[in-house]
Amino acid sequence: MSTPVVRRVSECFVKPHHPTQGQISYKICNLSPWDIVMLSVNYIQKGLLFKKPATPTLVHQHDFMRNLLDKLKHSLSLTLFHFYPLSGRLVTHKTQHPPSYALFVDCNNTDGARFIYATVDVTISDILSPVDVPRFLHSFFDHHKAVNHDGHTMPLLSVQVTELVDGVFIGCSMNHSIGDGTSYWNFFNTWSHIFQAQAQGNEFDVPIWRQPIHNRWFPNDCSPPINLPFKHHDEFITRYEAPASLRERIFHFSAESIAKLKAKANAESNTTEISSFQSLSALVWRSITRARSVPYEQRTSCKLAANNRSRMEPPMPPEYFGNSIHSLTVETSAGKLLENDLGWAAWKLHVAVANHNGRALVQFLREWLQSPFIVQHGRFFDPYGVMMGSSPRFNMYGNEFGMGKAIAVRSGYANKFDGKVTSYPGYEGGGSVDLEVCLSPDNMSALESDEEFMNAVSKSNTFY
Repeated sequence: MSTPVVRRVSECFVKPHHPTQGQISYKICNLSPWDIVMLSVNYIQKGLLFKKPATPTLVHQHDFMRNLLDKLKHSLSLTLFHFYPLSGRLVTHKTQHPPSYALFVDCNNTDGARFIYATVDVTISDILSPVDVPRFLHSFFDHHKAVNHDGHTMPLLSVQVTELVDGVFIGCSMNHSIGDGTSYWNFFNTWSHIFQAQAQGNEFDVPIWRQPIHNRWFPNDCSPPINLPFKHHDEFITRYEAPASLRERIFHFSAESIAKLKAKANAESNTTEISSFQSLSALVWRSITRARSVPYEQRTSCKLAANNRSRMEPPMPPEYFGNSIHSLTVETSAGKLLENDLGWAAWKLHVAVANHNGRALVQFLREWLQSPFIVQHGRFFDPYGVMMGSSPRFNMYGNEFGMGKAIAVRSGYANKFDGKVTSYPGYEGGGSVDLEVCLSPDNMSALESDEEFMNAVSKSNTFY
């Protein structure tokens, strides 16, 4: 099959709007340390695949898409009223003596969020049937290869609705310096909620389940804006290019399979404290390390993206909009990782999570303020490591836009490298998990032949 061509049909910009208050003027939004460290990584790119409702004629199909696009744009404008930083742009204030570089979000003097309608001559089967995730799926997202600092000139949120022969893909590219996965899916869930209320004629009084909180959190001894010790963004912005040969594959784990992994890990460690996700992460870490044939003495790491909100003292509300994540790192030698059992690796991950508390976070932030740094893909991730990103706890399949439940979750090019593993809830729910694994071709082939790993993989229950 030749590479399908995604054709952009139309493009516009959407601004925040309230049905009774109209457009509102907002204040600037300062960036916290957790936001600033993300400036050199890619946008968040996640999207949902829906089955297009059966229509008898081409005329009816055209009417369906026209109505869908109108409703998506209108409900997006209502949603942006609550998530107004997403309609802004980054602005930098610089001084030369002494050198300083302060960033914030201008929420007023902008065009708003971008909205794109595109078409492509592929079917749902063309996306879901291949063993690997098709590379053309990257074209279902705007802001290809953009880094968050590009939000000075690029929209902080861009929505692309791609019409397939028999489906519709709704993909969002959100600036990762504006929010993390929790913030992203709160936005997406709210957009779906407002869309459904709009369809029922209730847009004038839509109760928001998780009203976002936009007061950014800063350490007690820090007042915004934060001045970075740089003269130019070239000092801290790099652009990582993922290898063109990188394979992406979705592996499904049923709730039953994960329960067995958890029971095994806890039994081997003589405890009951290891979680399902820690057990699954330990399996992935061990299996990928084995697939890579890492030398015995070589250090290998497993990184877990941890939500800080509940760990702060006092806890931050789950509705906090912004970044509040931290990368937990567990290291050992490849030999020790593989000569010990699953429970040994899972317990090391459990200890790292258990020790991740408010005191440790405040200490990290104090050190960062003394010597600020920006996360760089090339230096932050090593060729022998595994990075577990996203979360199967996010409400991805609860989003509906007049087409019923989504049939798959997929991502774009952003933030992928050899060893990146992204977790999603399984289609059937109930504690099932889908893992999107990115590996070089040779390592992926070895993983597909790994007995321990493949024995835990389940047949997917996606229906389309």
